[in-house]
Amino acid sequence: MSWLPRQPFPAERVAKRGKRVFLSFRSEDRQQVQGLRLLAANPDYDLEFYDESVRVAVDSWNADYVKKVIREKIARSSVTVCMISALTYTSAWVDWELSESAQKENKMIAMGLKGVTAAQLPDYFRTRDNWFWFWNPAKLKELIEND
Repeated sequence: MSWLPRQPFPAERVAKRGKRVFLSFRSEDRQQVQGLRLLAANPDYDLEFYDESVRVAVDSWNADYVKKVIREKIARSSVTVCMISALTYTSAWVDWELSESAQKENKMIAMGLKGVTAAQLPDYFRTRDNWFWFWNPAKLKELIEND
């Protein structure tokens, strides 16, 4: 009979819980924002994105339901990233999402979509001392992780 030293139980793999990030953007910018979701698949980015692309007017008949769904996603996040295009400031939904995120005291980040070099910011960012960042995935990671 041979003797083997006792092997320790394999360490349980503890899933690293990433930051839950709510994405706020104009529904017309959905295609461009889609590329941002690829960061969540990158092992260097421990992120989980939530968003609800909305094509319903804020005051439409099912807006209450849409707001309920979005509010739940915002409640599960700790950071809100507003993806800025030239017309983001015109979106009533973006304004509402930013207001809800601020009430929850999420960290707020305004970052331009790739190729955006200048834009008018949504009311939330114009009336507060927040920075606007040009598209930079490394900076976005830093801003999300350092809150």
